[in-house]
Amino acid sequence: MSALSGVRVLDLSRVFSGPWAAQMLADFGADVIKVERPGRGDDVRHQGLRVKDSTGADTCETSSFIAMNRGKRSITVDMSQAAGQELIREMARHCDIVIENFKAGDLARYGLDFPSLQAVNPRLVYCSISGFGQTGPYSHLPGYDPIFQSMSGLMSITGQGDDQPGGGPMRVGFSVGDITAGFYAVSAILAALRHRDVVSGQGQHIDLSLLDSQVAAISHVAMMYLTSGQQPPRLGNASPITCPWQSFDCLDGQIVVAVGNDTQFAAFCQVLGAPELASDERFLTNPLRAKNRLVLVPLLADILRTRTVKDWYADFDAASVPSGPINGFEQVFADPQIVHREMLLQLPHASAGSVPQVANPVKFSATPVDYRRGPPVLGQHTDEVLRELLGLDSDAIAALHSGKVV
Repeated sequence: MSALSGVRVLDLSRVFSGPWAAQMLADFGADVIKVERPGRGDDVRHQGLRVKDSTGADTCETSSFIAMNRGKRSITVDMSQAAGQELIREMARHCDIVIENFKAGDLARYGLDFPSLQAVNPRLVYCSISGFGQTGPYSHLPGYDPIFQSMSGLMSITGQGDDQPGGGPMRVGFSVGDITAGFYAVSAILAALRHRDVVSGQGQHIDLSLLDSQVAAISHVAMMYLTSGQQPPRLGNASPITCPWQSFDCLDGQIVVAVGNDTQFAAFCQVLGAPELASDERFLTNPLRAKNRLVLVPLLADILRTRTVKDWYADFDAASVPSGPINGFEQVFADPQIVHREMLLQLPHASAGSVPQVANPVKFSATPVDYRRGPPVLGQHTDEVLRELLGLDSDAIAALHSGKVV
C-alpha cells in the first residue's frame, strides 16, 4: 500500500511546475490523470532532446516530458468544446485534487475554475499554480522560469561580481523556479488534503505563485538584506557568510570545499599541511574568516592547486572535511553513493521500450515510492479512463472520438 493509495488527481497542468507536483503525488501512490490537448499535448512534448527506442531511433517523446510525467495516465480532451468541459467536470467529481497552471482567470471561461468545480465536488482540493498568482497587478501576465529568477532577486546574487571576468547576474542552470513551486505545491496540497479529511470535510483553493515561491526559497540570503539593508554580493562559487565555502583550482580540475565550523577548519588546515592557519587570529572563527576571506582564500588556493582533485578529496574525506568534486552527469550517475541510493532507474514506455528516470529521493520505511507506470504517450489512457472513471460504453466513447472531443 502506497502513502496516497486511493487518492485521485486530475492534472490539468503543463510544462514544468504543475506536472512536477503531480508526478510527486503519483510517486507517492496517487492515481494521476493527465489531461492534454488532442493532437499536441503538453508543450514539453515538443521541448528537449528526443528519446530513442531500443534500436537507437528517435521517438516522438522528449527528455523534458519524461522528466516529470511518470506514473500518470494521459487522456486527451478538447476543453474548448462544451462537451470536453463537461467531461472534465465529471472527472473532477470523482477526484480529490485538481492541479492547473493556466493564467489567472483562464479556466473560468470554460467553467473549470475553482468555484465551478467546487460546486460539483465540495471536497476538491484545487491547486492553481501561476506565474504571479491569482491577484495583484501582474496576475494577468504570462511568465517562464528566467523571468522569476530575475524578478525574485535570485539572479542578482548568482554569478561573479561585476569587477570579475564574466561578471554579472546569471541564471541558475535549471528551471529552479518551476521545480521550487512544484515542491511548495505538493506540501500545500497534502496539508489541504489532511485538513479536509481530519478537520473540515471540505476542499479548498490553493493560490501558488512562481514569483512568490522563488522569493520565499531565497530564504536566508533575502534575510541578509532584510536585517542589514545591504544587497548581498555576488561572489561566484563563494559564500559571503562562510569561509572557506567555494571551489578551488587543483592540478587537474576543481574541488568544492564547504567548511562549516571551526573544528572542520582546523582539520582542513591540518590536511593542507598548514595548521598554523587555524590558530591565526584573523581566522579563528567563521565570522573572522568571512571578514578576512580576501586574505585567507589566496593562501588556501596556493596550496590546493599543488595536488589533484582525487588526492585532496581522499584526504579531506578521511579527515571529515566536507568537500566534493565538480561532477558532470557521467560522474554523477556512476558515483557509488548515487548508485547505492538507486537514484537512476528504467521504466517501461509504450514507444521507446523503456526510458531512464531520475528516482524520487524520498525513502519511506513503510510506504515505498510507487513506480507503477512510465511516462505516458499522448492519449494512451483516454478510453481506459472514460470507461473506468465515467462508466462510458464503447458507443459513447466512439462518439466522443468522432466529434473530436477526445
